[in-house]
Amino acid sequence: MVRRPVAWVAAIVLLAEAVGFVFVNGLMATVVDNQQMSLAGLDPDAMSNGAWGAGFTLGLYLVVCAVLLVRAAITDRGFGRVARPVLIGCAVLHGVLGALAVGLVGWTAFLFMMVVLALLVLALVAYGEPSKGRERTPGAGSGAGAAGPAGAGPSAA
Repeated sequence: MVRRPVAWVAAIVLLAEAVGFVFVNGLMATVVDNQQMSLAGLDPDAMSNGAWGAGFTLGLYLVVCAVLLVRAAITDRGFGRVARPVLIGCAVLHGVLGALAVGLVGWTAFLFMMVVLALLVLALVAYGEPSKGRERTPGAGSGAGAAGPAGAGPSAA
């Protein structure tokens, strides 16, 4: 199956992205702090602390999502009631960040965000709820196969 490798790749990409987000926000916080920058009269220390906090919070969220994907890849079982909405939120976050990245950063960042979004959606779909048809055993149900009731072949009309 393809779902285990997708979950592993998505988890690795999310871990790398978490490190990247913490690094970029740390870089922004350091620059704001060193230059004593202010936006609309805000305290530079508050802006620096906010950038660090946002970086760590988003990084932690991405690590949690990666752990959920690793768990699914190891056990080859679907996501639970808590994990599925967390991963859906992560996919939505990547869609929104991808839309913002086009205007702010460029098409390369947009492409990266869309690849991560695609990996998340593919993992969610691959580990989705089993359909009613897959739960039944072969031959269970109405008792009629493709040819109709047992013993009846195509009609000679």
